[in-house]
Amino acid sequence: MRTRLLGRDGPELSVIGFGAWGIGGPWRFGWGPVDDDDSIAAIRRAVELGVTWVDTAAVYGLGHSEEVVGRALSPYRVGEDVLVFTKCGRRWEGLPDGEIGNDLRPESIREECESSLRRLGLERIDLYQCHWPDWTTGTQLEDSWGTMAALVDEGKVRWIGACNFDVEQLDRCEAVRHVDSVQPPLSLLARGVLSTVVPWAAEHGAGVLGYSPLASGLLSGDYDRDRIARLAEDDARRQAPPFREPHLSPNLELVERLRRLAAGLGTTLPALAIAWVLAQPGVTASIVGARLPGHVDGWVAAAELAPDDRTLREIGDAVAATGAGSDVPPAPPPHIRPVHARTGAKEPV
Repeated sequence: MRTRLLGRDGPELSVIGFGAWGIGGPWRFGWGPVDDDDSIAAIRRAVELGVTWVDTAAVYGLGHSEEVVGRALSPYRVGEDVLVFTKCGRRWEGLPDGEIGNDLRPESIREECESSLRRLGLERIDLYQCHWPDWTTGTQLEDSWGTMAALVDEGKVRWIGACNFDVEQLDRCEAVRHVDSVQPPLSLLARGVLSTVVPWAAEHGAGVLGYSPLASGLLSGDYDRDRIARLAEDDARRQAPPFREPHLSPNLELVERLRRLAAGLGTTLPALAIAWVLAQPGVTASIVGARLPGHVDGWVAAAELAPDDRTLREIGDAVAATGAGSDVPPAPPPHIRPVHARTGAKEPV
């Protein structure tokens, strides 16, 4: 497994990390039913194959993902054999059923940190990340990031990062304490951060952990129109724009072109899609989800695949020809629509 340094001060990481959103189970923004034993086996399979870190979040499954990650990693030396990354800032306690609030108040960050440590069964989190900006509580970002920095000083956290922040927000964080990592969406269908957040990270010595490289499974090649139509009612992808027209047709056309290209290279479509992310200048690693050990086997080969210039041009030509995806910096998806952390009232985006 290839490894890269996370920014200027972070740890050496495998170029692929295990993404634990899906194993949280069927909550409002989940991916349908899961079996915890399968999830545990998938995580352990990834570690056996050289994956050195797992990325989760408190809100995934409303705490359940962290609990499963803690169980899965109990045989390993967490912090040495494998690292655990988690996130704060998305709260559900005290809100109407199904609503999630954006809350980066200092006291909330501390409370979440303690809860995550308990669920994970750890004394220290390797990378603690703000999950989304706080649009609703009126908290100054500098106060939030100062609390994150204090958690490092207190030994509860080793490194701190920001997910889904824009450049202006990252500048404000960096002025308080170095941002060790950024975590933006990055795939062949979501390329916007390559002109914004990724260059910022390179300039400031932050690592880049791209998430959703398979576009929630769309770039796995496993989904045609019929299977998408049969997604479970509690599967968040049913309402995701890439899975709906007018985006679906060009996306599926790109999938077919990439499938043929991958076959000609003697590899798989998922491996090629992930390898494209890893080939982008400034990217440290990519987060890939799995709910079964076989899912891991399907994408782990990407860690050793290094597309040459010709292959990267052919991929770019396929993107241009189909018009799939977007180069526009991302906006919050529908399920991140701001909700007031105390009243549950929706705020305008």
